[in-house]
Amino acid sequence: MKIYYVYILKCKDDSYYIGITSNLTQRITEHNTGKDKGSYTYNKRPVILKWFAEFTDVNLAIQKEKQLKGWSRRKKQALIEEDWDKLVEFSKNYTEYGRQ
Repeated sequence: MKIYYVYILKCKDDSYYIGITSNLTQRITEHNTGKDKGSYTYNKRPVILKWFAEFTDVNLAIQKEKQLKGWSRRKKQALIEEDWDKLVEFSKNYTEYGRQ
């Protein structure tokens, strides 16, 4: 059974990068070594793995990646910090907190 990972990296400039891979260790190494000069993380190295989830269904992994990419920075931080109350609060009060 193949495992897929959706992950959040924190970049040197404090931005977040969200991706999907079937080999998490190798992919983080690729981000940090600058394998792809055209990638988002190339000029934002080093990157640090902050969060990941495992999936056995690639379609669910892709769906989760797309969902997370649409989240505000605050919501991503709440997920990384496992602050479930804030995650719910930021989900319910989108108009109050915006996409920050």
